[in-house]
Amino acid sequence: MSQSIAAHSSAAVVEETGIPTNKLGMWLFLASEVMFFAGLITAYVVLRFSHPAWPGPEGHLNKWLGSANTFILLGSSWTIVMALADFQADRQRSGRLYLLWTILLGSAFLVIKGFEYRMKLEHGIVPSTNIFWSCYYTLTGFHGLHVLGGIITNLWLLVRSLRGRLGPSQAYRAELAGLYWHFVDIVWLFLFPMLYLF
Repeated sequence: MSQSIAAHSSAAVVEETGIPTNKLGMWLFLASEVMFFAGLITAYVVLRFSHPAWPGPEGHLNKWLGSANTFILLGSSWTIVMALADFQADRQRSGRLYLLWTILLGSAFLVIKGFEYRMKLEHGIVPSTNIFWSCYYTLTGFHGLHVLGGIITNLWLLVRSLRGRLGPSQAYRAELAGLYWHFVDIVWLFLFPMLYLF
């Protein structure tokens, strides 16, 4: 009885919106994430314009490392799109390869970010150093956690594919993971110029 009610309510949402419930759920989740990061970014902008000495004498961020991470995430957006196309066409082997590249690129992003953190910490630059570094660690830290979440999700998809559970009928899972991954990439496209260039 409860299953038929759930199935009916799910179908009703699809009829009313024209959007599958799983995709609608992901868009609602991403909307909440947009509000979360919008709040952090807005706070950063307000603090930035109220402090003329920014980031202060402690040092600046390495634009080359930030640029490398930007190209890495842009590349990972392409690989996850290719993975989805392959899973939808039931090209499992190439889909897995593109998904693996997405995971490796995301991991490379985190390695570079960890290297940046280590350099700053070795020079005694910590979140309490000043307001800029507090913002830097907060914004990049939360973003890094989201990248890690995307990597874990993609690893789960890779395991499903290896077990034969990511055929064309299940490819929507890769699509949902792709939406999340693109969101993570877009957030970085805001953070990179904001933190590294201005």
